[in-house]
Amino acid sequence: MALINWIDFKVLGDERGSLVALEGNRNIPFDIKRVYYIFGTDENTPRGFHAHKELRQVAVCVKGSCQIVIDDGKEKEWVTLGTPSAGIFIDTMQWHEMHNFSEDCVLMVLANDYYDESDYIRDYNEFKKMVSER
Repeated sequence: MALINWIDFKVLGDERGSLVALEGNRNIPFDIKRVYYIFGTDENTPRGFHAHKELRQVAVCVKGSCQIVIDDGKEKEWVTLGTPSAGIFIDTMQWHEMHNFSEDCVLMVLANDYYDESDYIRDYNEFKKMVSER
């Protein structure tokens, strides 16, 4: 099974430009309760380094590009996000890291729940242990 689950968004456009609509339970596979975006990140400053017990997310690079590592505790896959017309689904219990941000990168993340620190797994060894106990 592939770790990277791409979601391609329908792009509407004409001579005025392009538009992508993101809708919960339509092209986003859950109700959207939180949206945040990362920008102004130095190319050499990686982000993420955690997994979530219950949270599900979709990451879309609306401007620029970055690389994301998805790790299920058994295998890892790298992907480059670089178009606003596609995103990746980050499921529960997937360790994720973001690297190599372009200078103009704006990475938007849609989440199925509100921020909850207790949902985070921030220690990779703990994550691996939890995966092996499933």
